[in-house]
Amino acid sequence: MADPRTRGPSYAALCMWGMCAGALAVLAAGCSPEHHKANADKEVYGILKSKWKQDFGQMTNYQVSDTTPSSEEIMKALPPSGVLNLAEAVGVATQYGRDYQSQKEALYLSTLDLTLTRYQYAPQWFGTIDAAYNSSGGTDDVSVETAAGVDQAFLLGNGILVGAGLAVDWVRFLTGDPRTSLGSVFTASVAAPLLGAGAGRTARENLTQAERNVLYRIRSFNRYRQTFVVSIITDYYRVLQQRNSVDIQEASYKRLAASTNQLRMEVRVGQRPAYDVDEAEQRLLSAEQALVQARQRYAQTLDSYKIRLALPTDANVALDPNELRALEDAGITPQNYSEEDAIRIALDRRLDLANTRDGLDDTERKLILAAKGLGVQLDLTASANVDSTPDTQFTRLRFHEGAYSLGLAADLPFNRKAQRNAYREALIAVQQQQRGYDEQIDQIKLNVRNAYRTLAETTESYRIAKLGLKLAQRRVEVEKLSLQYGRGTVRLLLDSEDALVQAQNDVLGALVDHLIAKLSFFRDVGVLQVRPDGMWEQRTL
Repeated sequence: MADPRTRGPSYAALCMWGMCAGALAVLAAGCSPEHHKANADKEVYGILKSKWKQDFGQMTNYQVSDTTPSSEEIMKALPPSGVLNLAEAVGVATQYGRDYQSQKEALYLSTLDLTLTRYQYAPQWFGTIDAAYNSSGGTDDVSVETAAGVDQAFLLGNGILVGAGLAVDWVRFLTGDPRTSLGSVFTASVAAPLLGAGAGRTARENLTQAERNVLYRIRSFNRYRQTFVVSIITDYYRVLQQRNSVDIQEASYKRLAASTNQLRMEVRVGQRPAYDVDEAEQRLLSAEQALVQARQRYAQTLDSYKIRLALPTDANVALDPNELRALEDAGITPQNYSEEDAIRIALDRRLDLANTRDGLDDTERKLILAAKGLGVQLDLTASANVDSTPDTQFTRLRFHEGAYSLGLAADLPFNRKAQRNAYREALIAVQQQQRGYDEQIDQIKLNVRNAYRTLAETTESYRIAKLGLKLAQRRVEVEKLSLQYGRGTVRLLLDSEDALVQAQNDVLGALVDHLIAKLSFFRDVGVLQVRPDGMWEQRTL
């Protein structure tokens, strides 16, 4: 027979180790990274849904992506023609734009921070297993220290902090060891501030501020969406404006080339002096140089816009010129609202002003809490510790044999240097926030007035530019006829051609400027809303 002192682990020990390993394997399988990610997303998006209000804008384009799409993937999302209309360009920008993605992630992370703060005042499950096998002198010994249960800390009114927990020693029951038993321990504590700030009131303030910070971030994100969409639309039309400028310059160059050829023929037959051709050819070279520069500016502007859409600069992408023609066909609609109404609505609807206004409430609330910290701090404390009967009856808590305590904890105001400084800082913070709020109101009024004036100015500029274009077109025709019948000069014809190019650019520039001014006005008033497709719509003023 083998010496008992050299035998291996006992069957009971092996079973114990197997059970522990199996339990850990099950727990590990249920807590995969994908599970935690899905759980975090569910909680974060649930919070956002509960805090998102209709006035903030539609709840779209806010979810984060876990993968960064490659350029090839983005290109596949574009239309096969490679020509992007305005809605498609804005849709690509809100789906793939790098800065837009960063803003969505900032919103997500801010909400994720709130989940941790809430967790500190919610039931918290725990479980620990400490197992060891020892063999000495032929004796096997298995020791297991285990605990499982739930802790909970929650806040009641007036900053009352309540904690409760239940721990169950459960693995010992699985071993079947008659020397052990299944037991549980119930603990509870209460801290109620009677005077002063108290830990509970401070904890409630932390939770309150965390909740409000997410609300502020939602407003900031929606304000950013308005600004972002306006900038994408602005840049879209600026690219088309540059492309149209190339077309205008090309047409002008062809007209100058035709006029120069006609002058060369007239010089050859003696109808014109040679210096007329020299002047025309010099102007033709200048037009050619202007055309080269216009093409270069267009290429640079288009490449910059591709980057804003997260597209590679070598992508074969163009913008739809029909959008520009549709804008020209729509023209300009007159304003039907007053400056005073616009200011009143802006002060009511601007999301960034709402954040500043609520931030003032935050500083005033913190000032009240800091003032309470200056005086006597008196807390009512109570605790209880109850365990169960020893004969595997973990549900039979022996409340009659529990340990209880009730008392008062006082902190007299003999040393309040830190609290004094905190109070003084809180006073200054209130004044700073108030000044910032007043200044923001004045700045919003100024922005709205400027946007209103710019809208009126661009309306008049467009009207004037259209009149100027008609005059420029008529002037070119008159100078051509005058030169044909010998009453004009080449220089006057060339000058009229330059004026026509400038007038054509001025009309389109004034039209685009008006659209941008209108979008900026709606954004500054706070009535511009972003639709699910990324495009904008105007709320009623």
